[in-house]
Amino acid sequence: MDPCPFVRLIIESLSLKLPFAATKPAGSGVHPTATPCFCVLKLKGFPTQTALLPLCPSPPTTDSSSSSAPETTTSAPGFHLDAAALRRVSGKPIPLRVSVYTGGMGRNCGVSGGRLLGKLQLKLDLGDEKENAANSGSRSGTNVFQNGWLTLRCQPGKPAARIHMVCRAEPDPRFVFQFGGEPECSPVVFQIQGCIRQPVFSCKFSADRNSRSRSLPSDFNNASSNGTWTKTFSTREREKASRRERKGWMITIHDLSGSPVAAASMITPFVPSPGSDRVSRSNPGAWLILRPHGFSVSTWKPWGRLEAWRERGGAVDGLGYKFELMTDSNGGRVAIAEGSVGVRKGGRFDIDGRTVREPVSRSGSAKGFVMGSTVEGEGKVSRPVVQVGVQHVTCTGDAALFVALSAAVDLSMDACRLFSSKLRKELCHDDQDGL
Repeated sequence: MDPCPFVRLIIESLSLKLPFAATKPAGSGVHPTATPCFCVLKLKGFPTQTALLPLCPSPPTTDSSSSSAPETTTSAPGFHLDAAALRRVSGKPIPLRVSVYTGGMGRNCGVSGGRLLGKLQLKLDLGDEKENAANSGSRSGTNVFQNGWLTLRCQPGKPAARIHMVCRAEPDPRFVFQFGGEPECSPVVFQIQGCIRQPVFSCKFSADRNSRSRSLPSDFNNASSNGTWTKTFSTREREKASRRERKGWMITIHDLSGSPVAAASMITPFVPSPGSDRVSRSNPGAWLILRPHGFSVSTWKPWGRLEAWRERGGAVDGLGYKFELMTDSNGGRVAIAEGSVGVRKGGRFDIDGRTVREPVSRSGSAKGFVMGSTVEGEGKVSRPVVQVGVQHVTCTGDAALFVALSAAVDLSMDACRLFSSKLRKELCHDDQDGL
């Protein structure tokens, strides 16, 4: 499998030095020493990003000897440039615009509630298309654009603040896969490399009420939620939910030879909370992401656990999720991704290595980008696109695990639909009618 060229623009080691005038309170108003400061980062063609700025205690100076890095810093989310974005910027510098504010971040990209302290602009040269393609198989070739203090442009006559920043671009090659259809329709999964689409996996989806008990070891089927794989319900609650539950879903990923290499199995049913028609955060549904164990094709070993629920979000609900990585054979696990995706417009499910302390794959590495997957909103045709960092793939089975996880996230959007809505026939059991 050949990866696609990606470049990750990293913005970190952020800190702010304020001038004496700004650090001395003078009557009423917003004082940066007691009010958060933040920066807004703009790169053409990408969503605006914000990051909080911790204050460096010493005042700014133009003396070049004052170049030591601050003790307390933060990082911005950073920008990810795929092959198409790299083609757009190939051979020409692009501006990164940085605006620094003090005060509350508000709602509009952090700007509406803040007072502008100053601005600056960095010119970034991300190289040409051939250079990025040559680095698509490795993580060498880091380009550092800024490492130190910069003076902000402000209104004439006013003292200027300074911002510390490390800005660098590094190759971040990724394997890219796309489902040929919606996961519940058992599609083929293609690997994408430029204009080439090559089939690498096939999927088999089932909505069998008994699929979980056949495919998983008995200890994972019978454990209680505090033990902790399934929820325990009273007899009355179980009878009440028996006709209003979504359970037994499973999707198996096969390689080109037809051998199963990964699977996602619904281990905890998706049921509405009492008195409502939605899956609540207090009682989420859950999936196990599985890899083959031993020589039997029907024996699986858990690799990760995904919980999902429907969050109330004012005018728009969201699909809430938490993904945990298995750390040992006794059920130990650590959360490595948690967030939400809008049910109307969809979004992305991402795992970032900067927040992961446990090895994600057999390579033992958890640095850099791990994986990302597109998630469509309710009622939309979904063919998830999955990106996986090359350092997390040592064999086809590793890639298949991330494909199975992507399918589970996508199917959770259907599993968390309001129970007043009907599901498509592929998701229903034989004794259900679009529940």
